[in-house]
Amino acid sequence: MSRFEFSHATIDPTALARALVDPSCGGYASFEGWVRDLNEGRAVHRLEYEAFEELAVREGERIVAEACARFGVRNARCVHRIGDLPLGEIAVWVGVSAPHRDEAFRACRYIIDEVKHRVPIWKKEHYVDGDSGWVNCERCATAPQHTHHDHAQGHDHHDHAHHDHAHHDHAQHQPHPSHAPVASDYSRQTALREVGAAGQARLRASRVAVVGAGGLGVPVLQYLAGAGVGHLTVIDGDRLEASNLHRQTWYALADCGQPKAALAAARITALNPEVQVTTHTERLDAANGARLLAGHDLVVDCSDNFATKFLLNDLAHELGTRVLFASVHQFEGQLQSVDPARGGACLRCLWPEATRDGVVGNCAEAGVLGPVPGVLGSLQALEAMKILLDLPERLGDELLLVGLSDLGISRLAAKRAAECQGRGCARSSSALAATRQRPKASLELDFDDLAQAVAAGYAVIDIRDPAESAADPLPAYARRIPMAELLTGSNLPADGRYLLVCARGQRSRSTCEALRERGIDEAWSLRGGAQGLAARA
Repeated sequence: MSRFEFSHATIDPTALARALVDPSCGGYASFEGWVRDLNEGRAVHRLEYEAFEELAVREGERIVAEACARFGVRNARCVHRIGDLPLGEIAVWVGVSAPHRDEAFRACRYIIDEVKHRVPIWKKEHYVDGDSGWVNCERCATAPQHTHHDHAQGHDHHDHAHHDHAHHDHAQHQPHPSHAPVASDYSRQTALREVGAAGQARLRASRVAVVGAGGLGVPVLQYLAGAGVGHLTVIDGDRLEASNLHRQTWYALADCGQPKAALAAARITALNPEVQVTTHTERLDAANGARLLAGHDLVVDCSDNFATKFLLNDLAHELGTRVLFASVHQFEGQLQSVDPARGGACLRCLWPEATRDGVVGNCAEAGVLGPVPGVLGSLQALEAMKILLDLPERLGDELLLVGLSDLGISRLAAKRAAECQGRGCARSSSALAATRQRPKASLELDFDDLAQAVAAGYAVIDIRDPAESAADPLPAYARRIPMAELLTGSNLPADGRYLLVCARGQRSRSTCEALRERGIDEAWSLRGGAQGLAARA
């Protein structure tokens, strides 16, 4: 039985209540919203409802499930009328059965408040002297405030019914200049023919996961939250650093040291309280990826490393979820959309093996001007909204290349790999299986200074570029072998013990992985690199 549904016929509350009877429940609460004969001082003779049913039912089911989980109720159901309703007819009915009355009352209130606020339903008041035109009900309701507190543990066994009317005061009062508006206003985007009320309903019903809340993630989250995407999940295991702020301008200097995911969630809520936010202050990996991304309509990759990007590509095929990728290198960036349902090209069609992190420098290693990831993130947000709204001319099997030095944009065709026929991706499936089977072993060691490493029997190798090494030299006993030389084949004895040092520890970790694959089992990376060493001095 569906927990949320629409009815074209008259609602029978007695029959609906009978279906919720549970001998283990001592509390029952119901809400009935009736069509009344007066609204905003004007005589009404009937009411009309329409809904974007597919999206509305999905959101309604989520709301009832949330109420059951939050308040510990056994069963709940909501039925909403659509079509023409005469005076006195029930427009919406909610019923809840729970062990105790308190849970039943609160769950019932939660469901009706959230349905009014979140479900894409439109109504038209048919007045004696004319009609109201179609009004989006969710725009008429002030955002409900639901606090988290302990459930009452009473044992009263009564039939509790709460009755109210379907109509409320929907006058469009202008807020006083000194007060914030009571609801988000999407009028500028719904004025577009391509969006409209139906498009806004699609955004409201969408769930988007954003992996990374940094230079790319900040503009993506800002624009998706501002646009009214219903649920945003933020996944980022990093904490804010002062060096982030020139490009991650959503945050403040006082925020340094705080988890980026939590900071982003607070900014989203301040920008648009209507958006539901879930945060994960952990790094996405092969073990937790499917769990964190399940149930989303779109994943937006705003990460800064190849390992995460290729993992997201592989998870996209496993989950059947679209992923929108972006990456930045100095003054350049690129976008690619992967849609497993379309059966097009993916990351592994272009690069069968993931590029090792550190081979191409990230922002910390290679440098970046703040607006560059801002531009690419804004393009990601635009493309994400085109996907959610099902607009034409979205990215297909192609790579969008953006050069911000000369403001050049080009598209490169991306061809699907020959071995990937039909749905799915053979390369992604095998890569994900291998990743999950591979034991997670740390390749990093901690030392307060390099003399300790030498005393412990490690040969210290500085893998930074010559210019980096000259600007911040290591002690004379550190051997200089640039990363590129090590990766192309250096004759290090296989039985040696090596501690690799780069600027921050990322390139050295990737190089250790490559060396171990070549049989050098005692290749280790200095955690935090030369910068971490200086910070501990």
